[in-house]
Amino acid sequence: MDLEHVVSDIADALKCIDSSVTPFKNFQAGVEPYGEPQLMKLVAEHLTRSPGYPQGVKTSRTPDLLIAGSWALEVKIIRPFGDNGKMAEDWSVNLLHPYEGNTSLPGDCLKLLSRRCEERKAVLAIGYEHDPPQVSLEPLTRSFELIATQVLSIRLGERVSALRTNLIHPVHQRLLVMGWTVA
Repeated sequence: MDLEHVVSDIADALKCIDSSVTPFKNFQAGVEPYGEPQLMKLVAEHLTRSPGYPQGVKTSRTPDLLIAGSWALEVKIIRPFGDNGKMAEDWSVNLLHPYEGNTSLPGDCLKLLSRRCEERKAVLAIGYEHDPPQVSLEPLTRSFELIATQVLSIRLGERVSALRTNLIHPVHQRLLVMGWTVA
């Protein structure tokens, strides 16, 4: 199973979670307000029920999502706007801090590289946007790629992505799942 397939299936899982119209805590209904651990648990449950995935899809502290025998995935969520429609503070930090031990995507790359496992390693970013975007995720995504490759000398694979639209949240109307292999 290649990363493009996994990214697409995760995007489909997120769209399915969104369509359940179940709100997370006191937020508006939709997939977007979920925190990373809660969201990955729901994605793992969805993938486990999907054809082609082993019963070994699970979540943990490291990696965030493990597809046994196939992929070890670290995941970050990026949302330029909050549930209330206001610009979020520090929304871009999850993709930018290039320090080992940090909870950013570059930090996750380093964490994966130090992990011994049989699975291939990849990082994912799940971005939520208006439709059309009011703030493009592209500059942030390219900045992550430059930091990972040029500052940290990490070999990232080509970016693969899957876009899903028509989400139910009034602010987070579309989602973009992006993934990179890490070596």
